[in-house]
Amino acid sequence: MTITATSPVLDAGTTHHVALARSGHAPAVARAITARWLALCGVPPDTAPDAVLVVSELVTNSVRHTTGPCTLTLTVRETVVDIAVADTSARLPIMRASSGADENGGRGLALLHRMGARVSVALTPRGKTVHATLALGAQACHGLME
Repeated sequence: MTITATSPVLDAGTTHHVALARSGHAPAVARAITARWLALCGVPPDTAPDAVLVVSELVTNSVRHTTGPCTLTLTVRETVVDIAVADTSARLPIMRASSGADENGGRGLALLHRMGARVSVALTPRGKTVHATLALGAQACHGLME
């Protein structure tokens, strides 16, 4: 049997949805799925770690601040990845101006902004979806679109 791999066509966007149970393992599972999926999409390995970190932060926030499952949606379009985490809470995330050394958490959204991610939140009938759009670098589209 012969298996032929073809490069994905990403001009209209390529999307992957993953339902994650509310669990302490969810961020690690989401990181592994994201890294593997970005590699399958042809995203160069040196541009993927930032996206994996964003996924980890958003899924961790969902696990810490909600009581239900979440859904991770990854969409690659040319040189950007949109990372969306939908959960069951309508409570909006808060970006703290600064956190004290003795505080646990509260710095994730500020970190995402410093990384260059565009973050937005959309309320839904079942909770909210937090989107973070991140550039994958100018070289990300080479080999992805042909």
